Amino acid sequence: MKDMKFNRLKKSFQILTAMFLLGTLMGGCNKKLDIDATHLVNEGNNWKSITDTRSALLGTYGLLRAALADNNGHWLYGELRNGDFQATSRLDLKAIINSNLNAPYPVVQSLSSWRRFYAVINSANLFISRAHEVLALDRQYTEKNYQVDMAQMHALRAFAYFYMTRIWGDVPLIKSVNDGSFEKVKRSPKAEVLGYAESELLKAVTDLPYKYGDVNDPIFPGLYYGQPIAEWNGVLITKISAYAILAHVCAWNERYIDASGYAKFVLDNAGKAGVSYSVTPLLTRVDGLFYDKNSNQLFGLPFAWSNMEASLDGHIEDLTLAAPLVVKPVPQIYIPDPVILSVFDEAKDQRFSINPANGRAVTDYFTGFGSSNTIFSKIKCIRNASTDGSLGLFSSAIVFTRLEEIALLYAESMAVLGNTQPAIDVLDQLRINRGLPLYTGGTNGLIDAIFKERRRELMGEGWRWYDQVRYKRIMKNDADFNKLISSNGIFWPIAEDVLRNNSLLVQNEYWR
Repeated sequence: MKDMKFNRLKKSFQILTAMFLLGTLMGGCNKKLDIDATHLVNEGNNWKSITDTRSALLGTYGLLRAALADNNGHWLYGELRNGDFQATSRLDLKAIINSNLNAPYPVVQSLSSWRRFYAVINSANLFISRAHEVLALDRQYTEKNYQVDMAQMHALRAFAYFYMTRIWGDVPLIKSVNDGSFEKVKRSPKAEVLGYAESELLKAVTDLPYKYGDVNDPIFPGLYYGQPIAEWNGVLITKISAYAILAHVCAWNERYIDASGYAKFVLDNAGKAGVSYSVTPLLTRVDGLFYDKNSNQLFGLPFAWSNMEASLDGHIEDLTLAAPLVVKPVPQIYIPDPVILSVFDEAKDQRFSINPANGRAVTDYFTGFGSSNTIFSKIKCIRNASTDGSLGLFSSAIVFTRLEEIALLYAESMAVLGNTQPAIDVLDQLRINRGLPLYTGGTNGLIDAIFKERRRELMGEGWRWYDQVRYKRIMKNDADFNKLISSNGIFWPIAEDVLRNNSLLVQNEYWR
């Protein structure tokens, strides 16, 4: 028993050490905009062999994961503002919920800085500018491998710009690496940035495989960097995940014809990438959809326990879980019982419903409903899919999108375009999968029904705020919110240290 405890502590220490090193790397990679150039390794020693490209490729993914995980940003950006969650005691979380984004709390100030996203972009720029050197020097690095790697870097750079545009609106557009110098760049209009992101993704999709490491893949058959499918499922951006991001770029830009086309490609070709719909228990199991890495994470950034990547934070569990699941008296954020009842208001919903026979909650999404401490436990990946919460290391992936989410985006696009039957067909498929009857609300209520289904299905996955923005743009039935949109109040302010370091930048007008 003592040996087991020692090994567990040793493993935890190794994980924390890896996290520290990644954080150090992230802090030193951005060579532009608002931080000085920092060289952890002399670039002259890199770009010689296939091991250098592999390290640089996976390092860029690591930087993107760190950017989304930092301060649990993916959920603080996407779930808190005007959302369903409430904070128990943390004033910084309450400030975000109440849209007080100028509040002088370190977490709020940190989330106002885009430097970690430009670390991702700079890493991708560096790869794009240097990988050809390896192609010339190392015969193991084939032309096809090079093309696939380059496609991923273009796609990751595009995703980073799309993600930033949702947060800050206009952002500086950097297309090339500048080694060792500080450059002041003004912001580009958000429409231009989204257009660039779309063009980058379209450039990438031709060369992206459906599956990495699959001998039958039509784009890149055979092992990828010497590893089979199991190593890469849910880890790298695929042709399907790139089309999913394209759909969101266009929907955010209110181009629903294009969004519907890209989303339809995903739905029609998901099987080629091993992607399928998830039954309700799979969403909530400790070893389910969000655990480790798997192909149903249409685009995700895993924290694989098998690779010693579990961490204390950077997971929604850090915010939502508490006793009896982990050793914490109360969660940091929770959804009040009346909100749960208003959102899940249909009988026999597998995610949450009330049994009329005994009045008890039937739910895979919540623990302890009706008590003084209802816990959002839809996602609860503790260590190696354990149910023992005595050591709060989490191994859930940051899942940007999955097939159900893209199906609902397709339904949204079809409904906006007036193609109601395809929208209803997709909505009904998801409703049936969750134990609900067919939709009978008619054409006028269809968009409301689609967004309500997104609210239920995607709860806790970082979509609530962005869905509200798209819904209000479509419906134009909320004068205050639409004024917020027109005045750019939906975006975050730019951090003061970013503004100080670049005189060409100006604060978002709403926050001046």
